[in-house]
Amino acid sequence: MLDKGKISAAQMGMMLFLAVVASGVMWIPGISGKYAKADMWLSPLWASFAGLLTVLVAYRLHVLYPERTAIQYSEEILGRLSGKAVGLVIVLFYLHITGFIVRSYAEFIVANFLHKTPITAVIVTMILVSAFAVSGGVEVLGRTAQLFVPIFLIPVLFMPLLVREMKLGNVFPILEHGVIPSLQGALVPSGWFCEMFLMSFYLPFVHNQTKGMRASLVSLLGIMLLLTIVNLFILLVLGKQAPDFLFPVMVAFRYISIADFFENMESLIMAIWIYGMFVKISVFYYASVLGASQWLKMSEYRTLVLPLGVFVGVLSFWSFPDFNGIVQFNTFTFPFYATLIQTLLPLLLLGVGSIRRKRERNA
Repeated sequence: MLDKGKISAAQMGMMLFLAVVASGVMWIPGISGKYAKADMWLSPLWASFAGLLTVLVAYRLHVLYPERTAIQYSEEILGRLSGKAVGLVIVLFYLHITGFIVRSYAEFIVANFLHKTPITAVIVTMILVSAFAVSGGVEVLGRTAQLFVPIFLIPVLFMPLLVREMKLGNVFPILEHGVIPSLQGALVPSGWFCEMFLMSFYLPFVHNQTKGMRASLVSLLGIMLLLTIVNLFILLVLGKQAPDFLFPVMVAFRYISIADFFENMESLIMAIWIYGMFVKISVFYYASVLGASQWLKMSEYRTLVLPLGVFVGVLSFWSFPDFNGIVQFNTFTFPFYATLIQTLLPLLLLGVGSIRRKRERNA
């Protein structure tokens, strides 16, 4: 194994949790609200079924091919040439998505806080910090996620401070136009939930792998509950105005003011969000580096960390011309792109792999 480190099932679950919600809490409320309106709080519930299918497929593949990642068992299932092609697609997908995450993070930071800072500086800084964490190995990532998850959940404690701004009537009538709007609002978030397939890269490093499934399901449940709570919070505070904002979470927290002293909460929320994005980018970055190393049959993955970091930086600029391009990709392309590579392709691998295993047992 390229990395001798080990993590607990709980640490893996926390890594998956931040890998999905870190960017999801910013993007999903605004996108779901445009389609689901007052039923936006239901959309994460429907979207979580895509995550559940992804978890079940990824874990079943792990049971069939233990101690192997998606890159390794693709070759065993499909044969050398076809498996190599599928492995390359998966590696390039995660490199591309890592570039997308880094660019969207940098655009948000520059647009909302560091107006005069070159976006290149923001991107390079985050890639270098993440590269340091990735070089430390899977144990470093696991402990970092374990440290940052409680910090990331701090904003939830501030939500009751907005009780005076919340209007329960904004939730009603529930399902006024049927279930279709909330399902439409779930389409984009389903792409985030499909990111649970990252577990296929981390399960081989879990101490007690029998707990891997439970940890993944708990993580999935936590993601669904947090996104539901956030969407409901946004709806109660902003009501029909929620879809008018690209990042309604930041707008909602600006309402917090206690005795004209405890206010401007969006700055604290942003600082905490950066912690989550650091873990998310590192988790994707590590999966990309590990996958590329396994695809190339290397004995050491750390030699690829910086070269692939440069490649991620190039992709972040080359793939997305501006912030509008990021929004369009996030809304219209990402849900199908993510589902195809992280759910449908593994489902195909599971089908072929199961058939091959049955034939081997019957031979």
